[in-house]
Amino acid sequence: MSEREGCGDGPCGDGAPECVPPRASRGRRSGVVLPGGPDTDTILLESVKAAPRRSSIIKDPSVQKVGGGRKKTVSFSSMPSEKKVSSAADCLAFMQGGCELKKIRPNSRVYCRFYTLDPDLSCLRWEPSKKDGDRARLDVSSIREVRTGKSTETFLHNGPLSEHLAEEAAFSIIHGDEYQSLDLVALSADVANIWVTGLRFLLAHPSVVGGAGGGGGGGGALGEGGVMVVEGTLGGKMRSEWLAAEFERVDEDGYGIVSEDVAVATICKLCPGIREAKVRLRFKEIQRSKEKLTSHVTREEFQEAYCELCTRPDVYFLLVQLSKERECLDPQDLRLFLETEQGLSLATTEGCWELLRRYEPSAQGRERGLLGLDGFARYLQSPECQLLDPEHVGVCQDMNMPLSHYYISTSYRSYLLDDQVHGRADLGGLIRALQSGCRCLELGVTDGPEGEPLLGVDYGPDVPRHHHHHPHHHHAPVTVRSALEVLNKYAFLTSQYPLLVYLCHRCSPSQQCAMAQHLKKVFGSRLYTPDALPVSLGGRATSLPSPEQLKGRVLIVGKKLPPEHEGSDGEVSEEDEEIGGGGPLAGRRMTIPGEEELGVVLVVPPPSQPRKLRLHRELSDLVSIVRTGSRTFYAQRASHKQQQSPPSSPSSPSTPMLTEPPYWTMCSLGEGEAGRLTSESPEDLVVFTKRTLTRVRPSSVRLDSSNPNPQGYWKGGVQLVALNQQTPGAMLDLHRGRFSQNGGSGYVLRPAVMTDEVSYFSAHTQGCVPGVPPQTLRIKVISAHNLPKPQGSGAKGEVIDPYVVLELHGVPADCAEQRTRTAAQNQDDPLFDETFEFQVSMPELALLRFVVLDDDYIGDDFIGQYTVAFECLQPGYRNVPLLGLAGDPLPHTSLFVHVAVTNRRGGGKAQRRGLSVRRVGRRGREYVTLRHAGIKAVDDTFKPASAPLKEATDLREEAQSTTASFKEQCGLPTVAKLKQCIESLATRLQSPEGGLGAAMVLKEGYPCLEPLLSLSEPTRKLLAAYNTMIAAQKQLIENADAVQERIAQVQREGMDFHEDLPRLGEKEGLKGRKLSKAVESFTWNITVLKGQSDLLRGAKMDSLDALRQLALACEACGLTSSSSSSNSSSSTFSMAELHYSSHPPSGRRSSTHGNGRI
Repeated sequence: MSEREGCGDGPCGDGAPECVPPRASRGRRSGVVLPGGPDTDTILLESVKAAPRRSSIIKDPSVQKVGGGRKKTVSFSSMPSEKKVSSAADCLAFMQGGCELKKIRPNSRVYCRFYTLDPDLSCLRWEPSKKDGDRARLDVSSIREVRTGKSTETFLHNGPLSEHLAEEAAFSIIHGDEYQSLDLVALSADVANIWVTGLRFLLAHPSVVGGAGGGGGGGGALGEGGVMVVEGTLGGKMRSEWLAAEFERVDEDGYGIVSEDVAVATICKLCPGIREAKVRLRFKEIQRSKEKLTSHVTREEFQEAYCELCTRPDVYFLLVQLSKERECLDPQDLRLFLETEQGLSLATTEGCWELLRRYEPSAQGRERGLLGLDGFARYLQSPECQLLDPEHVGVCQDMNMPLSHYYISTSYRSYLLDDQVHGRADLGGLIRALQSGCRCLELGVTDGPEGEPLLGVDYGPDVPRHHHHHPHHHHAPVTVRSALEVLNKYAFLTSQYPLLVYLCHRCSPSQQCAMAQHLKKVFGSRLYTPDALPVSLGGRATSLPSPEQLKGRVLIVGKKLPPEHEGSDGEVSEEDEEIGGGGPLAGRRMTIPGEEELGVVLVVPPPSQPRKLRLHRELSDLVSIVRTGSRTFYAQRASHKQQQSPPSSPSSPSTPMLTEPPYWTMCSLGEGEAGRLTSESPEDLVVFTKRTLTRVRPSSVRLDSSNPNPQGYWKGGVQLVALNQQTPGAMLDLHRGRFSQNGGSGYVLRPAVMTDEVSYFSAHTQGCVPGVPPQTLRIKVISAHNLPKPQGSGAKGEVIDPYVVLELHGVPADCAEQRTRTAAQNQDDPLFDETFEFQVSMPELALLRFVVLDDDYIGDDFIGQYTVAFECLQPGYRNVPLLGLAGDPLPHTSLFVHVAVTNRRGGGKAQRRGLSVRRVGRRGREYVTLRHAGIKAVDDTFKPASAPLKEATDLREEAQSTTASFKEQCGLPTVAKLKQCIESLATRLQSPEGGLGAAMVLKEGYPCLEPLLSLSEPTRKLLAAYNTMIAAQKQLIENADAVQERIAQVQREGMDFHEDLPRLGEKEGLKGRKLSKAVESFTWNITVLKGQSDLLRGAKMDSLDALRQLALACEACGLTSSSSSSNSSSSTFSMAELHYSSHPPSGRRSSTHGNGRI
């Protein structure tokens, strides 16, 4: 094999030198080396081939030169025969063994080098190099800082090359008095974490470097072969003592040994979710390696097995990063983590002590107020750290709006088993639908024997019904009375809010009378019956009551006799319950939305004569909401357009002006027709649903009870999307995710732009809410835990190859899907460490779905999923509890992710790099503008808004760009937390004597930094960037309220024209399309003003939150000063707290949730 072949991928970039192969004796393969064995090469090759080749650092190991070198002892594979990283000593041991890293130069060249750490931990060396051995080294004592990610000038200015390098695998070593950078990229994020952790440990414990003596928590001594042996850290000692105490508790005889069964049971108890077979296998390997003849386990073996099996490397690296290499957190560290990473701006020290006592397993840690590795892992796996915001576990939205303002959880024929034609009725489906939170259930009723109506599908008079008794002739039919009794029993156990019973029947009048008697007798006082007409004809107060007003009530949805009708029964028209139902779509060929690939083409039937139904007065009187067909929508749309035209234009006799019905209505649409309306007339459908409940039913061709995608109808404003609750799958997952947004109550507030009387919304435009920029969602999928084998995969063996798919569902502009690489042969605890980015234009409609699949040649098997509404996401490090196919939780199975949302409430578009943020000055800034309505009085009213809108944009953008510039000066990406910036700043402010070169002082209540010593030019620039950022935040905080009030004043004055808009347009000579355009421009302007006002309010809260974070971080890093310029005897930090708490709460939840509005 030639040297070029031995290198793998040849040139490492444009004009870069070729990678020189390592010495054969090294035996290195990649950053993490698997132990030797006959199948090692095959496993590694498959792993690399399965990974997406997004970066130049991924090689094909089949062409690498492999020696028979020594076996590495540190790995991230979950194979029981390998050792996991569980301490700083493991990291240093790996570094001493060495591995290949890519060295990135400013000239866009990439060099493949083999890096090692000297046995005495004093310096890094690399080979091959043109430099002599003494120059190809870096003394550990000269290292100033270790940064993660692509944050230095070399990475930021390397253009296309940098974009192809994985962010998670990049890190930089800042060294020397001039703060030079050695920029490196590892073959995986795991390897980068090892190097960063090991180097930061050495910086935090200089006593171990070079074999120097020294006690404390980080001393070291030379062991065999001259290799430095590092003593345990404080957290490591705590863990060791805790495990020893747990061992002694089960060592009844006190001989220092226990049986294998006892050891296995103890580890399974301490680490819930771990498989017993995995623990036993590890003990067998220990016995085999020591050639023991007995299966008894010693304390040392117990500790070794626990640390290797139960240590999560992802949690270990995070803990080390937060704890300054001590491997444990004190209350101040934990508070800083909660404030800056987890978004809990109101965290207190007392609350942190409570968390420590609750989750720390060791008695020593609880007494000393320290959270060790196992306690931290338990906390991250607890419900408090779940992805779903705990505020949404209960009802958290305003429930006093009209029913039409809510999405309502709706079931479609959930009482049917099997399919929609031959399926028999079963009460279990109704029970499950109610237990899952459904608030609208459909009941199909047919005539039964002996005058007792039966539950079943109503097929119409022309369809033979013999299949009701075949092939299920041996099953007794279900009476309506028994179905109603089940509804009454389970109606309000899950949710107290109103239950809608959607009646579809073609019963004879006598059986209708029997059904009415059953309804009154079973539901009793729960049955809501309107005593009189809600309002006079055409009155505006026909809006429905609220869920709060109807709590605990049952409402019947069905056909109703006209109010002027007299007599015991009468005829009402019954629209076809098939697709289309006639109307303007008659005769058109169409496919089922989302099923186009099946090639099923349906023809909308022509409008037939409405079928007549004989309706009994007694049943009619119990109906609260009248169900209608699509004709209601078309008639109301025509009426709405006529109202916008001048009164002088005569109406066509065939389209009479339609007054509002004197009762509440629910318009039922077929799936195909509703899909066509959402794509062709989305604005008209949204306007229609502002006042009228609208329901979409699955197509009649879905004989297998499959479900349509509800998101396609929610974006059009449809409140009730009926789904077959008995059919699991992705569509039902989205349904569950949507309704978990409000405590599973079955009611979720629709976005304000869909319910406000004056608002503009179109799901199909790029900026569907005008004046509101998209938000950026960044999800880092870190790892998965305790993944089970897919159901029914018994013949596939023990090993799974999992990968994670992230799906974003929402308006068309937001829909996206991304996936991780496949973790080949990684069993049940794979590490991914991959970051994904999504743009979210309409957060209130967005749903995020995680799906874990097993990669297989035949077909990828489902392992688990979890769906959550965007509005419910908690920022920071979160666990995602995975659910099975039927929505049931998978025990101890989860994903571990990091979530960051930029511009959650603040303004400006998120930028990929800080440099581009800084370059966008006021000249290049995009300002939102209002539309010209063409009505002079209206345009004159909106004109004064231009100045405050521009000022609001400048305030927001200035605060954002100065913050981004400060982060860039710190060498950090724009997504970095301010705490990380202050830590980086404190490192540079460290003087040789040990003091800090600057201190935080309060100026008018704002935390500024003042130099105490003479500083270098780069550090002075960094301080200036910090103070410029503070000045911009101050400007925003002090001016936001006044600017917002000016915008709101224009909005209020504009709303005064809303009622008279058609008349004013007529005076200006506007007709038809021009008048419609004027109305659209008016609603656009009102929506822009509301959106900009909300953005500015949110930006102010963000600024207050940022100042609080800065004050906390400065105190944690020792930058606080004993004196202050604010003429107060209080300490700096307490004054800062007082200042920020005098404003409205800056917590995330106080402003972004509550009622689901923008």
